[in-house]
Amino acid sequence: MTLTPARALLSGIRVLDIGTLLAGPGAATLLGDHGAEVIKIERPDIGDTKRSMGPFCESESLLFAVEDRNKKSVTIDLRTSRGQALLRELAAVSDVVIENFRPGTLNRWGLGIGALRDANPRIILLSVSGFGQTGPNADRPGYDRIALAYSGLLHVTGYPDRPPVRFGTPIADYVTALTGAFAVMLALYGRDALGGRSQHIDLAMYEALFKFSDVLVTAYDKIGLRRERSGNHFFGAAPGDHFQTRSGRYLALAIASDPLFERLCGAMARPDLIADPRFTSHALRFEHLEVINGAVADWILSRSDAEIASRLEEAEIPYSFTLTAEDILADPHYLARQSIGVVDDPVLGQLKLPNVVPRFSDSPMQAIAPAPRLGQHTDEVLGSLLGLSDSELADLHSSRVI
Repeated sequence: MTLTPARALLSGIRVLDIGTLLAGPGAATLLGDHGAEVIKIERPDIGDTKRSMGPFCESESLLFAVEDRNKKSVTIDLRTSRGQALLRELAAVSDVVIENFRPGTLNRWGLGIGALRDANPRIILLSVSGFGQTGPNADRPGYDRIALAYSGLLHVTGYPDRPPVRFGTPIADYVTALTGAFAVMLALYGRDALGGRSQHIDLAMYEALFKFSDVLVTAYDKIGLRRERSGNHFFGAAPGDHFQTRSGRYLALAIASDPLFERLCGAMARPDLIADPRFTSHALRFEHLEVINGAVADWILSRSDAEIASRLEEAEIPYSFTLTAEDILADPHYLARQSIGVVDDPVLGQLKLPNVVPRFSDSPMQAIAPAPRLGQHTDEVLGSLLGLSDSELADLHSSRVI
């Protein structure tokens, strides 16, 4: 029996990424990580906004280098009629278009779902926006922090005596990108496996976040529970906090069940805590969270990091020290799993960045291609896919359409 060589799971899928910044293009990156051919359409003059955002190395944006890997760059000015015609021609030979312009922009350019379906009846269009394509707020612009605020998540993040605190990275963009990639895969499956047709996916950033707000709204609606900021305290973890260690590091600990609490008490050599009437159930421990957290904090400060780790691991207690970038680069588990990918960039040299996830048993992890220079693949793509001649390409260049 001859086995067919393993192929990338999305081999043969062509994606046009006409968005900018993170939420829309991030979905395209995830698809490209698994073998889709992603053609990034950028403005000829400035390209994607991320190209001008730091931090920089050798005058190149490291943000763009990380977030727009595995893509080809084609410059087209979509504000021009000739540029719009080129996009329709590319859509005719593609599977997916991803955009994150303000709602209505594509229609004004003659690139809305109707026009794209005329060019390709099987096209999938993913439209990402802050508030969605419909509703009273549809015309409002929205970015990461705005979506966090509108979703309700920002209100419950931080400490009660301080303003809400944003997550350390643009998590709203990343959650939206992940949801967008998932939505595209659903649409492709419906089209190709179930005999469906073209889909226009309307993805609002705030809704992508709101989906992960657990019982925030349900608990208020049914029992009047109003969630407020509670710092690192969470009703699902007692004890639970980010405990400072003797070395000045922080250790994340979240005990969510009675058996786990008993094992923690064993690791701490504190069997008396198990019998304490304040701590005999999770609900009681949460009522006395400051007391039980204080006992855990004292124990952690009384031991070295190595001893704490040894005792917690022996007792099979979930924990982690909060890792810095320096810690991550040296961490043996990251190294063993190849969680950090390496890209040889022609300008920046060797770049270390998050590797492709998730892993598949029968499909090899794809090598990561470096993010493209602005317009690097314009002539190649327009020539090979649309059959444009050298003279036609020269004319488009001279007229600044590409």
